[in-house]
Amino acid sequence: MYSFTMKEGNITVLGQETEFSGMIEFTDNLVITGKFDGTIKASGNLKIDKNGVCNVSSMSADSILIAGAVTGNVTAASKVELCSGSKITGDITTARLRIDDNVNFHGQVTMLEASPDVDLFSVTAAEYKQACAARNAE
Repeated sequence: MYSFTMKEGNITVLGQETEFSGMIEFTDNLVITGKFDGTIKASGNLKIDKNGVCNVSSMSADSILIAGAVTGNVTAASKVELCSGSKITGDITTARLRIDDNVNFHGQVTMLEASPDVDLFSVTAAEYKQACAARNAE
């Protein structure tokens, strides 16, 4: 089993029967147990439950736990946890990464040594990647 602590505040759950397309922005905690297509921008924590399926152009949050299926690039300022049985297709950028046994992961990992001097939510993904690369090159 996995351990993941949600930060204090509200927890919103997209239920197992929920299918949602679009953009989600949040500051507290979100748990996806259904299906989501689109973009996620958050300063809170995100959990993709074992039944959750996400097809994203990008997914960013403070901490991300994936127990279900994610297709798309994932960025977490603090940490990413990939749980046993999860399936991830896409690149991961994070400061800390934990991968359990029996994870199906196809992509590249970029480790952040420290947060770049760029506000993640005010720049494009390409600009953020450049800032991360520049920071890691120092």
